Amino acid sequence: MTQAASLRVLVTARDHMTAERTATLNALIALLRVVDLGIDARKAVTGAQIATVARWRARDEKLGAATARAEAIRLAKRVLELDEQVAVNNARMTRLVQASQAAPLLDKTGIGPVTAAICLTAWSHHGRVRSEAAFAALAGVNPIPASSGNTVRHRLNRGGDRRLNRALHIAVLSRMTHDPKTRAYVERRRDQGRTTLPSRRAG
Repeated sequence: MTQAASLRVLVTARDHMTAERTATLNALIALLRVVDLGIDARKAVTGAQIATVARWRARDEKLGAATARAEAIRLAKRVLELDEQVAVNNARMTRLVQASQAAPLLDKTGIGPVTAAICLTAWSHHGRVRSEAAFAALAGVNPIPASSGNTVRHRLNRGGDRRLNRALHIAVLSRMTHDPKTRAYVERRRDQGRTTLPSRRAG
């Protein structure tokens, strides 16, 4: 199995694990809001609170509370298990990316091992993407002409690889926060009366 194929397996597994973690955490929060088990879940539940719930033991309490507590413990433990599995997945992904042709991407602000892996796996095979424009089209970040009459305008591309599109969007948001050149570009766009959305596409 090639590095790209191995990374594709890890990226898909990570997607499944993070989706399950989100669903499990949401279920835990909903339960803690419905049943008073001593955890204030009106705001975001912290990692420390999740760890606390996972350490709970059965108590001498009414059946409803005991049932809810047992389920809360199960959900909290599953969240922590998934955190560990995602961390292992990320470590494996990092090692593979560092040994691949995508390694230089890790030197770019806003690009981590997950985004680099997604970029490499979207590329899929030599010759699929022959230019920056082709890669932009693959990612769904290229502007689509939508001019009419004397008005020249473009619309966003809603197609392309949505996983790659999402990864690049997150990378651009990071660059808008941490990269001086990107921040300066966004400020120039704002000074020109432009919104930040086209800036994100260009970032």
